[in-house]
Amino acid sequence: MAKKEQAPDMVALFQELQEIKKIDKSTMIGVLEESFRNVLAKMFGTDENLEVIMNPDNGDVQILQNLEVVPDGEVENPNLQISLSDARADDDPEAEIGEEHTKEIIFAKFGRRAILNLRQTLQSKILDLQKEAVYSKFKDMEGELVTGEVYQTWSKETLLLDDEKNELLLPKSEAIPRDFFRKGETVRAVIVNVDNRNNNPKITVSRTSPVFLRRLFELEVPEIHDGLINIKAVARIPGERAKIAVESYDERIDPVGACVGVKGSRIHGIVRELRNENIDVINYTSNPSLFIQRALSPAKISSIRIDEEEKKAEVFLHPDEVSLAIGKGGMNIKLACMLTGYAIDVYRDSDNGYEDDIYLDEFKDEIDEWVIDQLKEIGCVTAKNVLAIPRDELIEKTDLEEETVDNVIKVLKAEFED
Repeated sequence: MAKKEQAPDMVALFQELQEIKKIDKSTMIGVLEESFRNVLAKMFGTDENLEVIMNPDNGDVQILQNLEVVPDGEVENPNLQISLSDARADDDPEAEIGEEHTKEIIFAKFGRRAILNLRQTLQSKILDLQKEAVYSKFKDMEGELVTGEVYQTWSKETLLLDDEKNELLLPKSEAIPRDFFRKGETVRAVIVNVDNRNNNPKITVSRTSPVFLRRLFELEVPEIHDGLINIKAVARIPGERAKIAVESYDERIDPVGACVGVKGSRIHGIVRELRNENIDVINYTSNPSLFIQRALSPAKISSIRIDEEEKKAEVFLHPDEVSLAIGKGGMNIKLACMLTGYAIDVYRDSDNGYEDDIYLDEFKDEIDEWVIDQLKEIGCVTAKNVLAIPRDELIEKTDLEEETVDNVIKVLKAEFED
C-alpha cells in the first residue's frame, strides 16, 4: 500500500478543537469519524465500503476503501470496483478477479476545498454536541440555585452568564419587582425551565419562584441542608412578603429559631437577597386547624370550622384581630391560603353569636389540663373554638370519652350563659 500522507494541519486542528471545546477524547474520535464519513459520502456517493480508522493518541486518520476486483475494461463504478491490473499495480500482486482489494485514500490529495469542507462539518457537529451537552447538564439542574453575571439588560429580560459563559435568561416576570441590575453585577436565581427547540438550549431562571426561597434557606441554614429541618411549604408574594412552614426531625432543634438565627443573623441575608421581602417562619403541623391558625399569624383566632373535603375554612376572630388576619392589601390571608392549601374565609366574632371569648387555660380549675392540651392539639385554644365544633366531631378528633367531652361543653356553655 502507498504511504499515508495526511495533511499535517488537520491533526493540529483536531487537538485544538478538543482543548477549546473540552470534549473528551472518545467523543471527539467519534465526531471525527462521523465528519469524515459525511464528507466522503458526498465525494464518493456512499461510505458503505469505506473504513475510517482513528488513532486515539494523536487524532490521526487512515481511510481505507474496499473495492471489488473485476476484469480489465469492465469497471462500471470506480468508487466500488477496481480493474485487475490496477489492483495488482497497487501493491497487491496476488489480486484475483472477484476478490476484495483494499485501497488507501489520501484525504490531503483532494485539496484545500475538501479539507475546508471537513473543517466546517467537524465544527458544526462539535457545536451541536456542545448544545446537547449544555441542554442535558441544565435540564438535570432544574430547581437548583445558580449564579450568573449580568451581561445585558433589555426591557423584558436580563441576560446572565455563568462561570462557563452559558447564557441564562431572567425574564422580567421572573424578577423581583425591586430588582435593578447593573452590567457585571452577580445575580442569584433558580433554574425553572430548560428547553431545546431546534437544538438551541434556552435556560430560564427565576427569582420569584417559591423554590428560590427554599434554596436560599438551604444555603443559609445548615440544619436544612443536613436534613435535620424540613421545609414543608412555601408561599410568596415576591418582593413583599413570604411565609414558610418548617418542621424538625430532631426534638432538640427549634426549627423556627434555627431558620431565623441569633438576632435574625440567618434570615437577614435572605431578606436582603429578596429586596427586603418580609419572611414569616412558622412551625408546621399536620393538624389543619392549628396550621391555619399559625399561618394567619400574627392574628389570634377565636374559633375555626374546617371542611377537609372541600379544603375550606371559616375563621372567627375578635373584631380587633380581623385586620391583622387579612393584612395589608389582603396579603396575610392570601399567603395563608397559599401556604395551607385551604380557602380561608374570615368572620368577626359577633358573626358567630358570641360577644366575647375565653382562652381554655382559664378553665383549668374545672377542666383537667391534659384535656385542655388534647383540645389544643386539634386547634382549639378558646372556648368558642370548642363550642363551634359539633359534639360527635369533637369526640372523634380528640379521642376523648363522651362523658369528658359532654362535661367540657357543659362547663364552657355555662360560662357564656352566666
